Amino acid sequence: MHGKRIVVGVAGGIAAYKAAGLVSQLTQRGADVRVIMTESATRFVTPLTFQALSRNHVAVDTFEEKDPSVVTHIDLADHADLIVIAPATANLIGKMANGLGDDMLSTTLLATRAPVLIAPAMNVHMYEHPVVQENLQKLLRLGYRFVDPASGQLACGYVGKGRMEEPSAILAAVEELLQETPTILQGKRVLVTAGPTREPVDPVRYLTNRSSGKMGYALAEAAARAGAETVLVSGPADLTAPPEVRKVEVTTAAEMYEAVMREMKSSDVIIKAAAVADYTPVQTAERKIKKKGDRISLELRKTRDIAEELGKRKEGRFLVGFAAETDRVGENAAEKLRRKNLDLIVANDVTRAGAGFDEDTNIVTVYDQKGEVMSLPRMSKTEVARRLIGLIGERLNER
Repeated sequence: MHGKRIVVGVAGGIAAYKAAGLVSQLTQRGADVRVIMTESATRFVTPLTFQALSRNHVAVDTFEEKDPSVVTHIDLADHADLIVIAPATANLIGKMANGLGDDMLSTTLLATRAPVLIAPAMNVHMYEHPVVQENLQKLLRLGYRFVDPASGQLACGYVGKGRMEEPSAILAAVEELLQETPTILQGKRVLVTAGPTREPVDPVRYLTNRSSGKMGYALAEAAARAGAETVLVSGPADLTAPPEVRKVEVTTAAEMYEAVMREMKSSDVIIKAAAVADYTPVQTAERKIKKKGDRISLELRKTRDIAEELGKRKEGRFLVGFAAETDRVGENAAEKLRRKNLDLIVANDVTRAGAGFDEDTNIVTVYDQKGEVMSLPRMSKTEVARRLIGLIGERLNER
């Protein structure tokens, strides 16, 4: 980490004293450490302590501008290779989750594009509070990284989860983050499909599925962060793509087919994470179908298989498919991989808790033509996406 600019944010909790050890170790390893403290944090440890350990000025007051040539919180945000929040209190986590910026630390966090590593620390009941857990899950979905708190004796006297991890554990997480290659897909063009499709029955009804698009959107963001020019072809999804991702919106399976075939020509990697309808109504009624009788028949025809068509036109492109299964997961995924001429297939059992549609987490196993490549336990879709993009990058480099 020699020469890396690491910003350490210290919030107002008793665990602030541990942050001094973290700053000391980061500095000893050659990092350029800049510390931002909240006003409450200064009640536990003085800024002078962190100044002596980091050998840099400690920022506390948003309006204290020592260098007129820069705006301090923007300068810190722009030049950080990594931001570590240790300790992260329930209050600061709430601010981050809701986009609030009312002091030096929270405004810097809003302005940065650097990865952020969060080490929560608080009373066990505060940590378990539904609102705090919801805020943590929201930050996880947004791509923030965590060093989970440990269980044990807390300063308040309770015993439970909420104690900030030791500096050595946080340091290990910092080293892992800094070792990641953010440009593993630099110069590549990645096409990702996401979300469901809607097949109209009449002007007010349609056939669809339970896909939320979260996995596909996470993959598009991870690809962009890895340096790829990224295009996201998305069915209807209540999600926002990152500004660096070009989004193409479609509704039906036919529209997704046309968009993918158009975009594939200039793509190096295609990741088919969308849940495309297998069948669509033969006819779409021009007017609302009125309710009459006890039964109604709807004739369906098969849609064009986008992944299969891509496999036929592969021409050196790296193709990744998804298999959402309810039984014989590995067997079905392997058959789909071979039939569609894919390089990798990501399979999950959607009946398992934490791996189904509209979840924030996933449990996946990745296969190639030789068999199982990687198995990931339950983790956030953001983290799954990061791991998959890393694997794709490795495979491309091997080529």
